[in-house]
Amino acid sequence: MKRQKQESGISAELIDKLLEQGRKPEDVNNLLKQLTKAVLERALQGEMTEYLGYRKHDPSGNGSGNSRNGVTRKTLKGEFGELELETPRDRRGEFEPQLVRKNQTRWTGFDDKILSLYARGMTTREIQGHMEEMYQVEVSPSLISEVTEGVMEEARAWQNRPLEPFYGVVFLDALYVKMRHDGRVENRAVYVAVGIGLDGKKDVLGLWTSASEGAKFWLNVLTELRNRGVRDIYLVCVDGLKGFPQAIEAVYPKAQVQLCIVHMVRASLNYVTWKDRKQAVADLKPIYRAPTADEAERELSAFEAKWPRYPAIGRLWRDHWDHVTPFFQFPGEVRKVVYTTNAVESLHMSLRKIIKTRGSFPTEEAALKLLYLALSKVVSKWETVQHWKQMLNHLDAKCADRIREAGVRL
Repeated sequence: MKRQKQESGISAELIDKLLEQGRKPEDVNNLLKQLTKAVLERALQGEMTEYLGYRKHDPSGNGSGNSRNGVTRKTLKGEFGELELETPRDRRGEFEPQLVRKNQTRWTGFDDKILSLYARGMTTREIQGHMEEMYQVEVSPSLISEVTEGVMEEARAWQNRPLEPFYGVVFLDALYVKMRHDGRVENRAVYVAVGIGLDGKKDVLGLWTSASEGAKFWLNVLTELRNRGVRDIYLVCVDGLKGFPQAIEAVYPKAQVQLCIVHMVRASLNYVTWKDRKQAVADLKPIYRAPTADEAERELSAFEAKWPRYPAIGRLWRDHWDHVTPFFQFPGEVRKVVYTTNAVESLHMSLRKIIKTRGSFPTEEAALKLLYLALSKVVSKWETVQHWKQMLNHLDAKCADRIREAGVRL
């Protein structure tokens, strides 16, 4: 027991004495506020002593040219609620406290609480209610706007940061978000690029917005990625957007384009009646689960023979065959990673959960601000892609020279 008292730095007798005024939660919270106030003010006085070079009422300060000049009262917001604080000042007005700075009205970490709630999709009104309920602090809409506005500078720096010179796989896809543009609310495309670096870690390379998804805008996105340092990509996984492969090849002529198999299956089902859908999906599986591209083509022929009433499906797969089959070159363990845009679509799902509480965003910037904060939370939980060692060995065998040309050593 004696050792525990020494570790805490506060004796049990003192704690009991302090608790004599009450042991209810509100009493304890009030006690903590009093202690916080006392400790902060004492620490600030200590800063003033260090700044002036002499203690309060010390004769050695006579004729020093500067002295204490009372206090300034301010209200500090924090998890403890609102705290009235007295901060010392000097006659010259040059003292700059470090613990609680001039013009500071919120305790360190308080802004992070607001940003965390905002990143979870809570509206300004919901954040206000939460802060008042949990911390008994009134937070104005302008304060929330001020705190979240600082995120945009961070988001702009993130959007323009340099990228890795070589990516093993890049997934490109877009989601639609309601936002106000030119005075009216409309669904606008938010373009998302997710890359897997040679270390096997996924990262979001950027966010872009446009009126709708199109190959021409994707060309601008790819050009920006190149300008930010991406010199080469081994495989780019995309949906079946018309002109997409050509846009990729214009910027990265050596990159292989993999059409998302999930999108191919969905496109195939557009030709199938509801009655036949379940069986058609089952009969398409042997195509993309085949061990080799040659075997996949034989399975496609078998599908066409079984379903002659849906000739459009066979034509769809054969017209895109060169962009359907690249994943067959990869080891079996990593094929599921590269033959679908699920990596970015699962990210979209996480983002939709956060933005679904918003009917629409007042501006494009407001939408990007929330999406950026949401991305930060999601990406922080990402781990190295499974079986990446096998993928790395494949890349070493297939394009070691390209990796070296990009300025990277395996």
